[in-house]
Amino acid sequence: MDRLAQIWPLFGLRLRCGPVELRLPRDDDLAALADLAAAGIHPPDQMPFYAAWTRKQPPGFQRSFVRHHWGSRSRFAAQEWSLDLAVRRDGVPVGVQSVEARAFAVRRVADTGSWLGSAHQGRGTGTLMRVAVLALVFDHLRARAATSGAFLDNPASLAVSRKLGYRDNGVIVHDREGAPAHEQLLVLSAEDWRAVPRPAVEVEGVEDCRGLLGAA
Repeated sequence: MDRLAQIWPLFGLRLRCGPVELRLPRDDDLAALADLAAAGIHPPDQMPFYAAWTRKQPPGFQRSFVRHHWGSRSRFAAQEWSLDLAVRRDGVPVGVQSVEARAFAVRRVADTGSWLGSAHQGRGTGTLMRVAVLALVFDHLRARAATSGAFLDNPASLAVSRKLGYRDNGVIVHDREGAPAHEQLLVLSAEDWRAVPRPAVEVEGVEDCRGLLGAA
């Protein structure tokens, strides 16, 4: 383990599911991910995110991107955290898988979100990266539930959730770029997670991270 990971053990966390690996990005990783996101995540006439962060133009886009990740690091605390993991497939950066929680030590609930570069979509990577992070929270951090959500006009994301056993948990309306957009909320219980067949996940370095994640 390198010195930085000794000081901040989250840098030593590794999740592997088939050809996909997730880990906390370092600054060089952030630069590559920022350029990947700037190259495109969705068609121009769509917006899968609550905040339209993908509308910004370079170089402001990349600067905002790395600021967001630096901010998540600086605000990280056991009481409220967001873990934004770089996703690589066969060693190539393809996107980000996030998981966040508030009062996890008491609530044992985590929420997930993600994005993939347009060139890397349609290969099953979204499912593998979600399986990896769910294995972390359920099998290693003892979560009782995981939540997620997607706009009704984002069927690919909804399909991943339903394939993994999530249940519908209500619909809410957002102001999306000045127009109403309906979000399908979803919840996955620990029992439903264990009932669905899934690929194997290898988790490395989690023992040193439990205290930071409120799961000691």
